Amino acid sequence: MRVENGPGMTAPPPPVTTSRWLGPLLFAVILIADLVSKEWALATLRGLGRVEITGFFNLVLVWNPGISFGMFQTDSELGRWLLIALALAIATILVFWLRWEQRLTPKLAIWLILAGALGNVIDRIRHGAVVDFLDFHVFGYHWPAFNVADSAIVVGAVILVVDSLFGERRALTPERKEK
Repeated sequence: MRVENGPGMTAPPPPVTTSRWLGPLLFAVILIADLVSKEWALATLRGLGRVEITGFFNLVLVWNPGISFGMFQTDSELGRWLLIALALAIATILVFWLRWEQRLTPKLAIWLILAGALGNVIDRIRHGAVVDFLDFHVFGYHWPAFNVADSAIVVGAVILVVDSLFGERRALTPERKEK
């Protein structure tokens, strides 16, 4: 495809930027990895208890009715649906932020958080709780079991915090305010 620049003059089309598709691709990869790994954990770890992999890492099947890393656990149906609604409300806010954000780093971080949130919401809807199975420990202390979605949420949040502290600062210009 060529673009007309004037009589008899053509120019190549504008380049397609990979950054436009990088976020949705990252989202899809993380979401698929999360869902596939949880199905693997359900099929493989059920009834096995703790499977020691290394001196600091185990696989263990845990049902988490709370949010990331076991916080705010609830066993009630109302609590389950409130956590789903809360996750979807936060995801909606993040989508609006994503549409406003101009910089690639925060956009990718938001895509990570969205993929993790959706992965856990899908679990809550399907199973009533989130499947966790990664268990790291050191010196007798076990970090609460987690999954790929939890990891994506934490990594995305850390990137946003670091970016807010050290990232590029740009004031809103009149043309950015109009968008």
